[in-house]
Amino acid sequence: MIELNLSFVFQVINFLLLLLILNIFLFKPIRKVLADRESELTGAREKAAAVDRDVAEKMASYESRLKEIKGKGFEEREALKKEAVAEEAKLLDAARAEAGTTLATIKQKVAKEAADARVALQEQAKVLSLEICEKVLGRSL
Repeated sequence: MIELNLSFVFQVINFLLLLLILNIFLFKPIRKVLADRESELTGAREKAAAVDRDVAEKMASYESRLKEIKGKGFEEREALKKEAVAEEAKLLDAARAEAGTTLATIKQKVAKEAADARVALQEQAKVLSLEICEKVLGRSL
């Protein structure tokens, strides 16, 4: 059995004094270090979360700008295509008109040359027919 005497009281006082000394020199500094560490971790987590939010905002901004620029590029490309098609049609129309004019000029020239050749051939035919008749008849006509 436990006896309650003076040594027990000294042991209890010794234990309480040890708890007080350990609390002052060991437990409070450890708790302070742990609290400081927890506050640093909390600050680092908050900072990391802020950086993540900032990165997400910047990525969203980047993607929206990229989408906008791609849209503008697509519109510009379509406008340039339409302009090129219109220019091509204009050039083809001009080339067709020029070819038509040139073809008409050539046809007129060929028709004139054919008419001139026909007239020249008719004159030569008359001359040749006279010569043939003279040779066949043996006299001049």
